Amino acid sequence: MNKRPWAFVVGGLLVALLLAGVVSNYASSHPDGLDSSLLKGCTVDADHNITGGSCPAQQAKDHELADSPLADYGVRGIDNAFLSTGLSGVLGVLLTFAVGAGAFWLLRRRGAAATAGGGATTDAATTAGAGTAGATPDAASAAGGPATRS
Repeated sequence: MNKRPWAFVVGGLLVALLLAGVVSNYASSHPDGLDSSLLKGCTVDADHNITGGSCPAQQAKDHELADSPLADYGVRGIDNAFLSTGLSGVLGVLLTFAVGAGAFWLLRRRGAAATAGGGATTDAATTAGAGTAGATPDAASAAGGPATRS
């Protein structure tokens, strides 16, 4: 496979950017299964604030990274919710792509260095030993094996 799949990678990246930047704004605003199960037993208002009852969500604390730049599916400092959510998604996709591309680049370099160092002797030994089983007498003797005739 000599062709590089750049068109596929760029196309996939563009689709991911479109989904993260635009479509993510139309995701459901209702709590997911974990959030709703933690709220069982509590009374909540329209803004999802606990107003009464007893449930595990009352012991919830803010995450250590709750004040980070990309917390709560938005970018801190941008007041427009649509733009903030979209930009957060785009930054997340780009960051994930950069980390993945860097990891593949490192693995590719490491694999190329490993095969360049010791691959020749292993291939030669395998070829010489494997070529004698079931080969013709002339081919077996050329490969260094015994030349037997039946």
